[in-house]
Amino acid sequence: MTEGSGQRVLVTGSAGFIGGYVVEDLLRRGYAVTGIDNYSKYGPVTKSYDNHPSYRFVEGDVRDLELMADLVTDCDHLIAGAAMIGGISYFHTYPYDLLATNERIIAATCDTAIRAMPAGRLRKVTYLSSSMVFESTDRWPSKEGDERAIPPPLSSYGFQKLAVEYFARAAWDQYRVPFTIVRPFNCVGVGEGRALGDVEIPSGNIKLAMSHVVPDLIQKVLRGQDPVHVLGDGSQVRHYTYGADLADGIVRAMSSERALNDDFNLSTAQSTTVLELAERIWRKCHGPDRPFSVVSDEPFAHDVQRRVPDVTKAEEILGFRATTTLDEMLDVVIPWVAQAVQDGLI
Repeated sequence: MTEGSGQRVLVTGSAGFIGGYVVEDLLRRGYAVTGIDNYSKYGPVTKSYDNHPSYRFVEGDVRDLELMADLVTDCDHLIAGAAMIGGISYFHTYPYDLLATNERIIAATCDTAIRAMPAGRLRKVTYLSSSMVFESTDRWPSKEGDERAIPPPLSSYGFQKLAVEYFARAAWDQYRVPFTIVRPFNCVGVGEGRALGDVEIPSGNIKLAMSHVVPDLIQKVLRGQDPVHVLGDGSQVRHYTYGADLADGIVRAMSSERALNDDFNLSTAQSTTVLELAERIWRKCHGPDRPFSVVSDEPFAHDVQRRVPDVTKAEEILGFRATTTLDEMLDVVIPWVAQAVQDGLI
């Protein structure tokens, strides 16, 4: 019998960037999956698993409590991934909308779980938080629990993601809705298109319509930008983690009894600066001999300088380790971005 045999998982935000990787992982492990998404991020998208016999997709809004009550009835788990989300320019452009929309989404998700619990089938809600809860930290690496000991995030996006964690804990404290909180760090992968409503940000001779650093840098290099424009001086430290690795961690956290009412950082252990990332992309596109140089653009107000997680807890309790190297990620993502640029998708 396969791992997920006989179990169904409701995944909110299933058409999203991380959501797509999560659905793929669940189906591979033998779970039946119900996905819900309102296509507000990218518009209608096609996924490789759309016709999988164990997958059911519903186009709808998580804030529709009647719809959610119907969908959760036969589900053992709920993975709460739906959110209005984007990269750094996105959450500087829509600070109020991110806060207000995502508060309503998470409240509706918790309401759904609270109402479903008396029926006895729903076992737990697994909430997708964010590394941005550590936005204001002055200690590294960031450990689970630090988010409640440091100043709150300054950005509305980071603040709301911290609120997701408070919703999870409050739903347990008052209504005994079991939970697990996961915090993905800097997801890298394929399938991230141009967001509806995303703004074009001038960056040298290119206007960018995507606000995540990896696809932005790739398309700059592919479109011939030289020198390459980076935000700030490029010394910002990130932990770029492959989407499939994150999905593995999320599903492990969902299914593990040891993860009950606990929280986990999900990330590679490898630190990389933005400057190192840009040069890595440059070398893969142009080879070793062409000179590489950068120009610094004015950074955004909430461009966190260091985002470094402690990954010990996830490894010890979940057995999770992100194993895909940055080179391996780029070898997958660069051709995907190149095709997307050619097709006019980004």
